[in-house]
Amino acid sequence: MRVVSGIQPTGNLHLGNYLGAIRNWVKMQDEMEEGSECLFFLADLHAISMPHDPAELRSGTLEMVAALVACGIDPSRSVLFNQAQVPAHTELQWLLNGTARMGWLNRMTQFKDKSGKNREGSSVALFTYPVLQAADVLLYQATHVPVGDDQKQHLELARDIAQKFNNDFCTEDAPVFTLPDPIVPPEAARIMSLRDGSAKMSKSDPSEMSRINLVDDADTIMKKVKKAKSDADALPSEEKGLEGRPEAQNLVTIYAAVTGESVDQVLGRFGGEGFGKFKPALGEVLVETLAPISERFRDLKSDRESLDAILARGAAKAREIGRPTIDKTYHALGLVRG
Repeated sequence: MRVVSGIQPTGNLHLGNYLGAIRNWVKMQDEMEEGSECLFFLADLHAISMPHDPAELRSGTLEMVAALVACGIDPSRSVLFNQAQVPAHTELQWLLNGTARMGWLNRMTQFKDKSGKNREGSSVALFTYPVLQAADVLLYQATHVPVGDDQKQHLELARDIAQKFNNDFCTEDAPVFTLPDPIVPPEAARIMSLRDGSAKMSKSDPSEMSRINLVDDADTIMKKVKKAKSDADALPSEEKGLEGRPEAQNLVTIYAAVTGESVDQVLGRFGGEGFGKFKPALGEVLVETLAPISERFRDLKSDRESLDAILARGAAKAREIGRPTIDKTYHALGLVRG
């Protein structure tokens, strides 16, 4: 079993990033059986399909490496790298562009969403990046790819490209590409702003009090939780009592997500209590979980040499794993390489 997954290298990471994606990667790594492996990459090449600030992309990539390692990704057990250090990603994308079809890409809903009414003004990279996504996983003969609802269509495209390439250029008993199967991760908790329970926790919110950042120390975490927006009513004893109370719902959801309990289990313990008691308890579980991560993250973030070394080692391993696929693809296409 070989799992391949990528993540956009955003900076200013917060609790929502950790609970929504990073924690699932750590769980996959820790549950891998002997002989199986995980490849996790930072999708910096995908980032340039949209307008971006080069300095922010560079710092965000390094921050993401620090965050992943601080949260539990072990570079000695998983292959951790960024796309830009493995040219085979874009090399394979070009080779697969001859197999991918315009009609397939025209059906991709994310291109429609991101380009909006300005399709003609969008970059070519935004239109073709699903082919790069296909290359990302086919390069490593991935057997499984974690996908959320927004990425199922792209994995289906990768399978279509792989199947057509194998049919067009390979014998039935010697296909070049493995068709990857989806892994649907456990549903991630939807973490909302501490200032507005109807808005997602986001790094773009101008208020620092709206989010718990991975760089926050214990005192800052506790302060933000105590000042988080709530309401005057006591907590209910079961989940349906949170309907119409977005801030209360959010704080209880965070507690449940961090501890691994269900919302009803949390309310079974705190039902009837006010936020004067619940918020300090929430702050304590957050500090217990995040303080070690935050400390490790701050240390790593300032150690550029270590971050560069982690990415370099991971990229070298990724290049080694991907090289046979690239060689087979060139050969199957009849391209002369000497």
